[in-house]
Amino acid sequence: MNNLYSNNYPVINLYKRSSSRSEIVTQIIYGEGFRIISRLSKWLKIRIKEDKYVGYIKKKQFISYVKPTHKVSVLFAKTYRNPNFKKKITELPYAAKLKIDKVNSKFSKFQNSWIETQNIKPIKYKTKNFFKDIKNFNGVKYVWGGKTFKGIDCSALIQICLNFNNQACPRDSSQQIKFFKKNIKLNKIKKNDIIYWKGHVAVALSKKKLIHAYGPKKKTLIMNIPNTIKLIKKTANLKVISVKRI
Repeated sequence: MNNLYSNNYPVINLYKRSSSRSEIVTQIIYGEGFRIISRLSKWLKIRIKEDKYVGYIKKKQFISYVKPTHKVSVLFAKTYRNPNFKKKITELPYAAKLKIDKVNSKFSKFQNSWIETQNIKPIKYKTKNFFKDIKNFNGVKYVWGGKTFKGIDCSALIQICLNFNNQACPRDSSQQIKFFKKNIKLNKIKKNDIIYWKGHVAVALSKKKLIHAYGPKKKTLIMNIPNTIKLIKKTANLKVISVKRI
């Protein structure tokens, strides 16, 4: 029996326990795979294929795993019933994975839906600048466990950009610190270096600016690096514990 499935919904929440009142620890976006560990009456205990994260999702009508051919390359992309703009179905988040079956001049077909071809890239597409698209999230609401344009947290912001560029990345900041091996001194920081505090992470946009999904401000922000370091030390009594370079 095939135990590998694809998420065929725009986004679903992964809970710490089998209860809607439990903490949402992450999300599974469209096209990501998962394996079922055990089945409960209304819940499934699963392991996400991409990052091995374990938790609980509500039972739904999922499909057997579909190997994707493309991925969404914009912050969100609208999908339609037909290859025109008349009947919108939903919106798929950045890095959602699709198996494209048909392409015409403006639209591409997947799973009985259509998406604008300009909003997708081949699954193997990547850029040397892993964080090329990260500014697209500027202003997006901070949501613990979130991974999309509707809400994202600090470590997901790192993971989603790297995953889009086919670079493996664990889900949580504590895991990421151990995963990335190249350490950099803070005074040597440059564009795309990753700055870690205990329980928090940001990406350097330059020697002076960073971007992060910042809980206290409730959104994703571009801020001055020295000022951010001082602010986090003042408000949370946390120091930078690591700077990583990929």
